[in-house]
Amino acid sequence: MPLKLEFKSGDKLMINGAVIENIGTNAKILVHNEAAILRNKEVLSKTDEATPAARVYFSLQCAYMFPDHADDHMKTFGDHLNDYVQACPSAKGIAQEIQNAVADGKIYKALKKTHNLISHEANVLQQFHHDLASYVEQEHLEEDENTGDEIENVGEKNSKAP
Repeated sequence: MPLKLEFKSGDKLMINGAVIENIGTNAKILVHNEAAILRNKEVLSKTDEATPAARVYFSLQCAYMFPDHADDHMKTFGDHLNDYVQACPSAKGIAQEIQNAVADGKIYKALKKTHNLISHEANVLQQFHHDLASYVEQEHLEEDENTGDEIENVGEKNSKAP
């Protein structure tokens, strides 16, 4: 079944590793055979792979776009995914879904599922930030209480002085 793509002016697509840009008016493209296709919004650049989940996505994206080097990229993908799950075991279910899609040869589907891993990572980091802020706030409150106790003790000593 052919794939129909809307291709707006200025949009870019990657088809089998080649970057294609629409420099004219809006267009519609019909792809009749199997091809590795990513829209610009789905493409992660090497400079964007700043987080562990992004590294998982990028290596999988490279395996999808560059099948001649897929074995190397799949090894890197597996290493990154395993590292992520070791660091964050709560992602095991998501990782399993990604691995299942890869095992079925559905790399594009695995890429889509990797978005869940990126969202998971964002949620974990957001929770960590919240917990850290709460911890720091609590520490400041305890320091203020201790400082208040010290001031009271100094005040008591000064009032007893002759």
